[in-house]
Amino acid sequence: MRLLALAYVFFLVGWPVITLVQRTFADGWSSFGQAFSDPDVTHALLVTVEISLWAVAINTVFGVGLALLLVRYEFPGKRLLSAFIDLPMSMSPVVIGLALMLVYSGRYGWFGPPLEAHGLVVIFNSPGMIMATCFVALPLVVREVVPVLEEIGDDQEQAARSLGANAVQVLRRITLPAIKWAVVYGVVLSLARSLGEFGALKIVSGNLTGQTQTAPLVVEQKYNNFAQGEAYAVSFVLVLISVLCILVVSLLRPKESRS
Repeated sequence: MRLLALAYVFFLVGWPVITLVQRTFADGWSSFGQAFSDPDVTHALLVTVEISLWAVAINTVFGVGLALLLVRYEFPGKRLLSAFIDLPMSMSPVVIGLALMLVYSGRYGWFGPPLEAHGLVVIFNSPGMIMATCFVALPLVVREVVPVLEEIGDDQEQAARSLGANAVQVLRRITLPAIKWAVVYGVVLSLARSLGEFGALKIVSGNLTGQTQTAPLVVEQKYNNFAQGEAYAVSFVLVLISVLCILVVSLLRPKESRS
């Protein structure tokens, strides 16, 4: 069974990644030179990092809040809320992008025209891109934190409240230290997911070169324009960042919290 599992992961994940690395370095470092000498590529990478960091920060705050709400409180519609949190995992990112277009587009969206009347352009701009990225990565922090909150229980929190601690003190001194590694791992997964988002961002960004184009969209453009070496180079950078984030967290995580 172990061999079968390893073979499955290798053929599904390992082999494609190894092939990507081989194609990237087939001509040495020349592909990187060609790719990163293009200002549109470097701008796309900066846009990707900016959008991803905003999305991760927002999802971290609201992800922890939603996890606490689901575990520590009982209220009508709790199961429905939990189902909605998992919705992005079952929807195509392209559908997510289209849904955001229908709501926030300046031409025919529900909220687009009044927002643009007040100077806020959502679609084909950074706010829409951040919203789409938040949408697709929403469940990752929540689903990492919920099992840990359920495991630790609320005995220490109740004891702190009985001794006079307020809600902020309980959260800062009791809850957050207990769930910190779940939050960190959820943040890393959310970051990796945000860096690689393609479908939703292709819809809401407009894929404007040098403006709203992100790194995954550059990969598609370069590959379709027969600049495959540059496409491989940008893809390799995205994969490398995601893998390094996961490796660093795995190495820094204390052994006692891995069980």
